[in-house]
Amino acid sequence: MNKPVGHLTAKDFASDQEVRWCPGCGDYAILKCMQRTLPELGATPANTVFVSGIGCSSRFPYYMATYGFHTIHGRAPAVATGVKLANPDLDVWLITGDGDGLSIGGNHLMHTLRRNVDLNILLFNNEIYGLTKGQYSPTSRAGTRSPSTPYGSLDRPLDPAAFALGSGARFVARTIDTAQKHMPEIFKRAHAHKGASFVEIFQNCIVYNDGVFNDFTEKAVLADRTLNVRHGEPMIFGKNRDKGLVFDQKTFKLKVATIGEDGISESDILVHDETNSTLAHLLATLSPPDFPMVIGVIYCAPSSSYERDMTAQMEAVKAERGAPDMNAYLRRGYTWTVE
Repeated sequence: MNKPVGHLTAKDFASDQEVRWCPGCGDYAILKCMQRTLPELGATPANTVFVSGIGCSSRFPYYMATYGFHTIHGRAPAVATGVKLANPDLDVWLITGDGDGLSIGGNHLMHTLRRNVDLNILLFNNEIYGLTKGQYSPTSRAGTRSPSTPYGSLDRPLDPAAFALGSGARFVARTIDTAQKHMPEIFKRAHAHKGASFVEIFQNCIVYNDGVFNDFTEKAVLADRTLNVRHGEPMIFGKNRDKGLVFDQKTFKLKVATIGEDGISESDILVHDETNSTLAHLLATLSPPDFPMVIGVIYCAPSSSYERDMTAQMEAVKAERGAPDMNAYLRRGYTWTVE
């Protein structure tokens, strides 16, 4: 790769491997979007790493002409953390799914978020296990019928964005696999954030859970059922841009109001503050049909990242105690000479 950074294109980030997902899978759209966005970020294949676990989404590293690790089930956050700590200058993207990231990998993901390791975490959420033939996942809705829940799931589903916020994530966002204009914006914001950035992508599994998000992603209902939040802008949505979120002083909850009715004007609509953690928690739990599904950057409050703090700590210790002597460390205490 001899092209200058400013001259790279999507093709420079596409590997020579045949892309093998089911025809119509939302993963294709996410892959193409990523390959188009990386050149715009000024990324280079030599400085970019994709790490994945197990699942359909975890094929991602094979299709990127960058460095990559296809790791074991749920352990991608641990491997990605090791990569970032070993070389903080690398751009590390962690690709996972609702099963891989929130079931067996939930503990690893939680600690990666609370530590605030500078990773770009993309969680493909299709509310099902696709690779292993359609079993229910931690995000599957109650009543979901699957090979592992033939009479309907009894579990209460986990909300990925709420999970991330509860784990201490400093950047939480959502987008949709078909939103080819919106998704690059979110990828760019996630990449610009220094610390753990968590992006939930609503992704359609055309074989085992087709249309599960149609109630807010279909073109006919998209404007009325989604709210794309932007920092500093009123939270208005709807085909006619006449609906918005207000705070009900009596119930201390958010509610949907119609501009022009009951004395509601645009000035009454809440303005999004992505630095407000309380507001972020409220927005993350909204869902149709009573509320729009909130997409965009829900929360962004940067703080010092783990690898930065770790490096600073090591430098401080070396300045105080001098460079470490590994040979002396190994030979301290009881030692034996074997002849």
